[in-house]
Amino acid sequence: MAQTPQQRRANLKFAKENEARMGKSEDQIKKRTKDTPKSPISPMWLALLGFVVFGGLIFEIISRIFLR
Repeated sequence: MAQTPQQRRANLKFAKENEARMGKSEDQIKKRTKDTPKSPISPMWLALLGFVVFGGLIFEIISRIFLR
């Protein structure tokens, strides 16, 4: 079965990471890894969600104050 471009990129990334680890001890490998985990949601989506939620909240407060 042929690889899709996405699978090919993933395989190349995996191979590159494994090549970087060759010949190094576990301590050296652990030092290179990041301690901070990556968020599953991008900052752009968080900003959009915040804008929708808080924008709607602010609009509702303004409409209740001025348009009783």
